[in-house]
Formats: sequence, structure tokens, C-alpha cells
Amino acid sequence: MKTILQVLPELETGGVERTAVDMAQATIRNGWTAIVASQGGWLVAELDQIGAQHIKMPLKSKNPIVMLRNVGRLTRLIEEHKVDIVHARSRAPAWSALLASRRAKKPFVTTYHGAYNQNSRLKGLYNSSMVRADTVIANSNYIADLIATRHPFAKDHTTVIYRGTDLTAFSEGAKNRVQASVLRRRWGLPDSARIILNIARLTPWKGQAGIIEAFTSLAEKDASLHLVLAGHAQGRKKYRQSLVNQINAANLKERVHLVGHCADIPAAIELAECSVVGSIEPEAFGRAAVEAQAGGKPVVVTDLGAVPETVLAPPQVDPSSRTGWRVQPGDVQQMAQAFDEALSMDETDRRKFAERCKRHVAEHFTLQKMTEQTLDVYRKLLFDQ
Repeated sequence: MKTILQVLPELETGGVERTAVDMAQATIRNGWTAIVASQGGWLVAELDQIGAQHIKMPLKSKNPIVMLRNVGRLTRLIEEHKVDIVHARSRAPAWSALLASRRAKKPFVTTYHGAYNQNSRLKGLYNSSMVRADTVIANSNYIADLIATRHPFAKDHTTVIYRGTDLTAFSEGAKNRVQASVLRRRWGLPDSARIILNIARLTPWKGQAGIIEAFTSLAEKDASLHLVLAGHAQGRKKYRQSLVNQINAANLKERVHLVGHCADIPAAIELAECSVVGSIEPEAFGRAAVEAQAGGKPVVVTDLGAVPETVLAPPQVDPSSRTGWRVQPGDVQQMAQAFDEALSMDETDRRKFAERCKRHVAEHFTLQKMTEQTLDVYRKLLFDQ
């Protein structure tokens, strides 16, 4: 039996954390032992439920002294639990995990989850903890290209594994319809409301201000349209208030809804007629776009970063093969036009569109595919020892 240790800052909500839990479960299903070291958070309870072990460490800290102490903590953990592979998922803990794995002479894996800011040589050195591994996993071709540009020495040991989505929850149609009705009531949406949905934490680079502006021009033409912005502000009170001010200035207080964090993504997508990813800075992958397609809903995305890799749209494909619309970042008129086209499909076209979206996701972005490809990375490292 092999033991896999994943190392990350914390286990609150987010793509890094969700992927760590998903891989812990896949590790256990493979007959191995899964250990996760982090500062803790909401998802620790889920790790306990699936039979993984969580070990609490101050791995969120960027304090050099704490990071050095974490090297010793992780080295002892590796030795005591007979860890076979160390897998780091964030930069600060990756430095500690790198040194600990080298001390213990164990294979080291990283997943490059983000398009990390790199505007100086010092920042480049800090980011390089994510590429000093035996195998670097990039979660999109965009990230793989970024790694090759920033750290050419890592190109030959980088492999692309797309972030996987659990399609099971999106196939539970009856359950999702019931839960969608619950969300409609909770969010105070009229029964007749047609919903455009944005699922993203409230931060300027996620582009909520531009989404509201694009929605404003449509709202004048169609009184049934409502916009739901589902995401936690995570302490960004000034930004949230700026969105409230923008909504009030457009007289859309009853039509644009800031609903906070949404835990039931399949139900939210079931409720919506169209989804939108409006990021104005590059996304490392684009989970929200994949989830919208998994739910069979049209999605409008900004054409930058990795998100275009997940959405089929002209000119890369024929219009009859599209699974969404790509628009230029900041072009609110183009976004509004895309909304209009997505919402104008008749019932027959929507049904065909939904089937095409689901096939696309099932072929490329499943949780099973991601976990099996990652397990293959582990197996290869163990075999090559």
C-alpha cells in the first residue's frame, strides 16, 4: 500500500482545495492511503468522511521562519507515516514540501493551479517552487505554455491534466429542479424570472462590474431577465459596495441579486438560462464554464487565459458545434449581444445545445479522467524509482 501526502495552505472553499479532496478520495479508492497537510478549514470534515487523514500545520504562512520549521514538520510526517509521494499545490508550502521531500528522498509532484503574478525576478524565484518537482502538473495548456515561458527548464517534466468535474451531481435532474426552486425562493426571484448566472467570488478581476453593465442594456428590453451574482466577498467590502452602488445607479436593485456563496452549484445552474464567466484577467482553468456546460446551459466567457480551452466557439469550430460564446474582455456590448443570442434559442435548439455541451464535458473534463491521469503520474514516479 502506498501513501500519498498532499500539501496546501488551507482547506476552505476553492478549486485547489476541492481538487485536493477529490484526489484524496481517488487515492483511497485505489487502495492507497491519503494524507492532507494544511492549516485546516471547512473541507476537513469531508476528508474525515472519505477516510483520509488531515494533519494540521501552519502551511498558509509565508513567513520564512515558519516555512523553514514546516520543512522539519513535513520531514517528520513523511518518515512517521512512510509517505511515498509528496504532492504540493501552492507556492509557500511547496518550498517546505520540496526541501522535506528531498531530505526524505521521496518523489515530489506539484500542480500549478494559478497564473501567478510574476513581475520581478524575486517573484519568479518565489513562483519557481511550483516547477522544481519531478513532475509538474499544469491544469491547462495555457498554464503549460506559461510555465515553458517563465521556467524553460521545467518544460520537459510538465504534463497537462485538466481539472475534472464530477458529472454525477449534474445528472440528477429531478433533485436539481427541486433544489433550484428552493434557491429561487431563498434568493427572492420571481417565478417568471429568466436568470443569467455568474458564479465567482466577488473580486474585481472576476469582472462583475462589466457583467452588470452588459446586463443593463438587456434589462431595458426584457423585463423578465434577472442577474444573479453568486460568490462570497471574502472581506472585500468596498468592492461589494461598489457593485451595489452600480446596481442602484442603474435602477436594477430588484433585478440584480448579490446572493453570496452558493454551495449547490448544480441547482444554481439548473435555475439559470445562461451562465457567464466575465474574468478580465486570465483564469488558470475555468471550472465555472465547465460546470455550466455540464448542466447543459449556454455559457458566455471572456476570451483569455484557459477558459477558451473549455468552450467550443467560432472561429475554432462551426457555429453548429458551439458550446458557448467567447467575447473580448471589457467589451460589454459584445457580451450583451452574446447573452441575447444565447437566450434567444428556441426549445429545440436549446435541447440540442444542452446535449452537445454535456457530451463535450463528458469527453474532456470528467473527475474520473483527472484522477486517473494523476494516479498515473504517481504510478510512473513509483515505478521509476
